[in-house]
Amino acid sequence: MTENTNEKPLAGKIALVTGASRGIGAATAKALAAKGAHVVLTARKVKDLEAVEDDIHDAGGTSTIAPLDLTDGESIGRLAQAIAERWDKLDILVICAAQLPTLTPVTQIEGKQFNQALTLNVLATQALLAAFDPLLKRAEAGRIIGLTSSVGAEPRAFWGAYGATKAAFDNLLESHGKEIERISETRVAIVDPGATRTAMRARAYPGEDPDSVKPPEVVGDRIADMLVADFPNLHRERVETPR
Repeated sequence: MTENTNEKPLAGKIALVTGASRGIGAATAKALAAKGAHVVLTARKVKDLEAVEDDIHDAGGTSTIAPLDLTDGESIGRLAQAIAERWDKLDILVICAAQLPTLTPVTQIEGKQFNQALTLNVLATQALLAAFDPLLKRAEAGRIIGLTSSVGAEPRAFWGAYGATKAAFDNLLESHGKEIERISETRVAIVDPGATRTAMRARAYPGEDPDSVKPPEVVGDRIADMLVADFPNLHRERVETPR
């Protein structure tokens, strides 16, 4: 029994990963499943989610796909209800889903894109925290990890739209962490993945050699290790490129 616990330290845990169809979200879902968690995979594209689920099952893990559009607030509520009915708790919430608007001067930000990014990166985050707070509190030790960007805290030219959404994202997560730290065992952490080989980064840096930055598996593995070792409330860290 002890050996199995060491091999699968997250056994018995229910984890929800948003943006789980590709990139850091997919890598995190696989890493959590490898450590024994049952992972609920959510994103918009069913085919991509099924591919991630196949990889998890082929590796001996377990998962459930839950295709939905996080910009639809009602769909988040329905997902919370479904998880409550099946497991009556949520141990881990990892918020990876995000939208990168076109990089442009602040004066030329396209309103529709900015609104879409605000909806996914900010409004959906608040909806997730609200919907899953009761389930996280029912867990023995609920854990929330949000994936941020350095431009949220350090404004950069042409990144104003995305940076503004990530600044708000960070504020929501930190505020939530402070609000619950005396009334709950739930803890919040914010992780800056740093330069990582994702489709989002490829759009932002089209001339960059993908092999010059770390693969998403490095970030996924680090998130899984954080959850196994545990972390203090309001923990923040940046995942550096391995040397």
